[in-house]
Amino acid sequence: MKICKLTVVSLLTLLSLSARADSVSRMLLFVADGTKAGEQVVTRRDDGLVKVRYIFKDNGRGPEIEEQFRVAPDGTFTEYRSRGTTTFGSAIDERYTRKGDKAEWRSTSEKGNRTVSGPAQYVPLNGSLEPASLSIAAVAARPDGKLPLLPGGTLTQRTIDTAVATRGDESRKLQLIAQTGQGLTPSFFWATTEARPRLFAFVIPGYLGAIDAGWETNLEQLEARQKAAEGKLLKEMSAKLRHPLEGLTVVRNARVFDSEKATVGQPSDVYVLRGRITAVVPAGSSTKGVTSEIDAGGRVMLPGLFDMHGHIGYWQGGLNLAAGVTTARDMGNDNPTVQRIIEETAAGQLLGPQIVPAGFLEGESPHAARGGFVVKDLQGARKAIDWYVAHGYPQLKIYNSFPRELVRDTVAYAHERGMRVSGHVPVFMRAQDVVDAGFDELQHINQVILNFLVTPTTDTRTLERFYLPAEKTAALDLDSKPVQDFIALLAKKQIVVDPTLVTFDFLKQRDGEVPVPFAAILDHMPPDVQRQFRSGAMKIPDEATARRYGASYAKMVEFVGRLHRAGVPIVAGTDHIAGFTLQSELELYVQAGMTPARALQIATWDAARYARAADRGSIAPGKLADLVLIDGDPT
Repeated sequence: MKICKLTVVSLLTLLSLSARADSVSRMLLFVADGTKAGEQVVTRRDDGLVKVRYIFKDNGRGPEIEEQFRVAPDGTFTEYRSRGTTTFGSAIDERYTRKGDKAEWRSTSEKGNRTVSGPAQYVPLNGSLEPASLSIAAVAARPDGKLPLLPGGTLTQRTIDTAVATRGDESRKLQLIAQTGQGLTPSFFWATTEARPRLFAFVIPGYLGAIDAGWETNLEQLEARQKAAEGKLLKEMSAKLRHPLEGLTVVRNARVFDSEKATVGQPSDVYVLRGRITAVVPAGSSTKGVTSEIDAGGRVMLPGLFDMHGHIGYWQGGLNLAAGVTTARDMGNDNPTVQRIIEETAAGQLLGPQIVPAGFLEGESPHAARGGFVVKDLQGARKAIDWYVAHGYPQLKIYNSFPRELVRDTVAYAHERGMRVSGHVPVFMRAQDVVDAGFDELQHINQVILNFLVTPTTDTRTLERFYLPAEKTAALDLDSKPVQDFIALLAKKQIVVDPTLVTFDFLKQRDGEVPVPFAAILDHMPPDVQRQFRSGAMKIPDEATARRYGASYAKMVEFVGRLHRAGVPIVAGTDHIAGFTLQSELELYVQAGMTPARALQIATWDAARYARAADRGSIAPGKLADLVLIDGDPT
């Protein structure tokens, strides 16, 4: 008995020591207004195994991930495993192993292997923030500052600012690292400064802040410093890439698209002075005092395109301009962020399209989106509208959690202040209800289709707003009286619909498939972006579900065509990757039955009208010289 008792005591002691050897760290995640939206808990065991629990929820959706991994001395994965759900509910099931020079990986959308020598870091498709922390240290340890990535790419980083975080008597010296090699824009991380740095905070200005637990009071300072540092980089980029045209410029021999009539004319010469069009005359004209000439070579000249549904960030400007998008309507954002972007763009400091802002107005709930203003009563709604009017917002966007009992009076006050009103359909309402309450515009095809699918208890603040249209639209009879009556109502009241068809392609995409809108540009994308394109977002368990969801999406496209033929105004917005998706949105309109010329007219002439941007949208004297030359005839 004495020996057994000692054995038990010894085992308990060993277990206690083992438990003490494990270390646990916690990072908290907050959205723009300081509301906690998630956390990351990392447990490091004494045997080298690391376990991560990550959850983030905003706007009624977000990922939940469980990871575990081991790392080599160089800081890269030797094994990695993750399970969970993505933002829209599809399954995460991913694993990676490296034994010697043999690396293998598998997920729900891909399977691959590669022979590698030296350090190489596997990039998870759907990971927590902890893999980013590992990559910071792994790059820092590389003599050349370059870390090969698997399945492809190379990661580099540089320090662009420093700061000190404090907590009582404690302090942490931090560095702001800009990483490139993944995605279409740089990623920014606040890291510690020891020999093996790690992630301390992660900030997306105006949207998200994540930081080590207990240090939350430093987020505001870190965000301000990061905004300034990113702004400096962007201003340098703008100065490098801009090529100002001094004096009088003529663009010769261009076939001008008449956006008012949706026709292409004979070759013309277009004169530009100080950013505005001064004359459009037949090709071959002669004018004295021309400083510079551009030969269009018979190409078609379009007015700059409008993306009527974006959520603008600092790094999206070049992507929009490269795709011919010279005006973007911002449909909800952190107000100080979008104001700063507008001001810096107007001052010529920021490369990007001109922005037409829509004021975001949400109601308080556990599902509330935190951009713009979140209000509880009519007084709060009126104060928000007054702020938006004072800051030049021509439009209001009401969102999912806004109290239905306040909708009518809020719309009336916005109209009284001269604003157009649009939005999602607030929870426990139908699209017809908000049209009756005075909405001028509806956002997203799913919000329109839900008019025929919801019950009085359907909570459209949740993922139900995506799964219900995916499940039920295929069986919806578009010739039925309720549907035809609603279309007639929209046409009679001239309610604008912003369908954003391109973003809803995800409703039918299965793992391993390339979304149709991105097929043409896939090979031009970085490796990690290509992988994300092939990763499905929705939970689609079998072939029958896939067929049903595909049929539902096809019917949504058809529905937009029916709206257009009935005389319902359509505007072309994307709510997706800046620049790269507007052309696909217009292609979907053609698929729905519009002519290409009509689709282009929607993205130019019509857009200028509904964005209240009368100084653009067509090529005529006095208009802004937002001009795009196109190879071939887009009509």
